[in-house]
Amino acid sequence: MCELLGISSSRPAGWNDTLTLFRERGGETADNPDGWGLAYRDDNVWELYKAPQAAIQSEQFAALSQTIFTDLLIAHVRKANPPSACTSVNTHPFVRECCGRSWIFAHNGKVPEVIQPQGCCHPYKSNPQGETDSEHAFYFLLDGIASVFNEVMVQSNPFWLQKLARLSEDIASYGQFNFLMSDGIILIAYGHNRLHRLQYRHDGIAMMLLASEPLREDEPWEAFRSGELCIYQAGELIGSLRTNPVRVEETGDAVNRLGRNA
Repeated sequence: MCELLGISSSRPAGWNDTLTLFRERGGETADNPDGWGLAYRDDNVWELYKAPQAAIQSEQFAALSQTIFTDLLIAHVRKANPPSACTSVNTHPFVRECCGRSWIFAHNGKVPEVIQPQGCCHPYKSNPQGETDSEHAFYFLLDGIASVFNEVMVQSNPFWLQKLARLSEDIASYGQFNFLMSDGIILIAYGHNRLHRLQYRHDGIAMMLLASEPLREDEPWEAFRSGELCIYQAGELIGSLRTNPVRVEETGDAVNRLGRNA
């Protein structure tokens, strides 16, 4: 199943060793052969590269690993499950403009309910470009927070984060929903059932690494608690919320939950 990598640090740095280990998760040390993507902040602008091929086979991924110098990054290696076409449009991370900002999103897990005609959590203001449940869930989240997101008071206004947490809980109730999301300033991580973190300092730089699975066994990675949503900026935790996703089995329950958070 797909894997995530997120980086937030207090100053830009090179990440060759980390990205090299993560690249191996794309077809060598893990079975994620269906695509790779790298999104990182460069001079306050997102750079996005992705391709529908195994990361371990990509010379471009290898070259980028050596040259990326950033303080904010989201990366993904893909296992198409449920099956969908191995195309660029279905490859993570996804990007979308909302609320005056460019947002990046990548997902691990599966929530096929969101792409069923009579399913839950459909985007209602925009149309995803691809077929994946991941992109549909991303658009649903952004549609949901657009009405309460205050660009001027992002950190002092918790209402949009509370709304994001409730919507994430709803989606997670239909499957497996771990994601990384960023507006180019903060890094949001939602750990439903498969996400880990590692914080450390080096040469005065605070660094937070997030990954589906620990990249090295000899490091003190910590698993997220189920339903935990964390917000990071400049390598530090600046906020957290706890959700309680409960598996929804009946359509009536789905309607009630969605109505609660609409």
